Amino acid sequence: MRIEHIAMYVKELEKARDFFVKYFHASPNEGYHNKTTGFRSYFLRFDDGARLEIMNRPGMDDSEKTAAQTGYIHLAFQVGSREAVDDLTERLKGDGFDVVSGPRVTGDGYYESCVMGIEGNQIEITV
Repeated sequence: MRIEHIAMYVKELEKARDFFVKYFHASPNEGYHNKTTGFRSYFLRFDDGARLEIMNRPGMDDSEKTAAQTGYIHLAFQVGSREAVDDLTERLKGDGFDVVSGPRVTGDGYYESCVMGIEGNQIEITV
């Protein structure tokens, strides 16, 4: 068994798509739009086959996100090396995204950084 995909609602669909394409090399599909309901989505495929569905619809609730809440809390991307973690973290920081932690070695031995990515969603970048 494997997870087929993860989905998240976003306010600005194309901006979110472009974020994952630019920083994490996602390949988007052509998109879907249900003209009756206003629902729109893209499936983003990553190099290893993992998929993320980003979605938008009229009337979404946009509650404040906190770092310590129940439910899904971050997306983690493995980039292959400490240098790649450092480089991507600096690139995101230079583009105005807040670095929450790292790059650093965590207590359980991971080398990672955490960045507040698109629309306040936390992204973990690890080796």
